[in-house]
Amino acid sequence: MNIIRIPGLADYQETLRLQEQLVRAHQEDPDRENELLLLEHAGVYTIGRTRNHASLHPGSVLPFPVHEINRGGQATYHGPGQLVGYPITDLNRCGRDLHRYVTTLENTLIETCARFGVQARIREGLVGVWVENRKIASIGVGVKKWIAMHGFALNITRKSLPPFLAITPCGIQGVQMTCLEDEMSSPLPEGNLLKCFGDVFAALWEEKFNRS
Repeated sequence: MNIIRIPGLADYQETLRLQEQLVRAHQEDPDRENELLLLEHAGVYTIGRTRNHASLHPGSVLPFPVHEINRGGQATYHGPGQLVGYPITDLNRCGRDLHRYVTTLENTLIETCARFGVQARIREGLVGVWVENRKIASIGVGVKKWIAMHGFALNITRKSLPPFLAITPCGIQGVQMTCLEDEMSSPLPEGNLLKCFGDVFAALWEEKFNRS
């Protein structure tokens, strides 16, 4: 697996173009190694291709731009204080099973949280990762000719949370968002937080995907 770390606050449109380039490269070369993009976005809201934009609170003035993209799901937020991961993954190698792929993402995020002392879980009928009834990670995947793009956002610090208040995250009424900083019993590790958490996720993801 080729890990691509994007420094600074990544522009959403530029990152989307990179994902699309990598998807095309996989379509042209079935033997290409899977990629994992790890980054922190500048503030942005995204929503899947749906006629229902109620989760964006139509008529309200949102503090960050909105992008409609080719993934499933309602509105979510990406921004500083989150680890965002985009695995560009050839699902032909795992039976073209999108459900299993999303479950593998969820389980990898759960194990990542566990490495930092946070007991996370899935909730039946809801995509993403939760601590009790608080959502700590969002997942949205798009697929083009069985090449997966987009991925997950794991809330790490408290500064990732306030922008969620301007929307209905993932269209779930009354959902409470949380972050690792609020759920850990010890302080966050010092140094580059995104690299620290990203390295843990990357190692677990490669292990789990190769096993799946």
